[in-house]
Amino acid sequence: MNANIGSDFDDFLAEQGILEEVSATALKRVIAWQLTEAMKEQKISKKALAERMHTSRTLVDRALDERDPGMTIATLANAAKAVGCRVEIRLLPDHEPVV
Repeated sequence: MNANIGSDFDDFLAEQGILEEVSATALKRVIAWQLTEAMKEQKISKKALAERMHTSRTLVDRALDERDPGMTIATLANAAKAVGCRVEIRLLPDHEPVV
């Protein structure tokens, strides 16, 4: 019998020791996707975004790469600002309180 059947997926990831890594990767993917969508809506090229951010096109490529976990919050926030947005990160309790 599988001990994980019926358990929370976050519990499974925590048991594997990868919850924080998976959560950070998912957050980066969402922000990269949102930046890409904002660029499409505003018809902003990667070159134009790089100019707005005062950085290189290579850094923009990395910021938009969903698989690149190495981007700093500051870089992502700078990219968001360049498309008229902001990044919001909050701390949340691990689990909902039991009532």
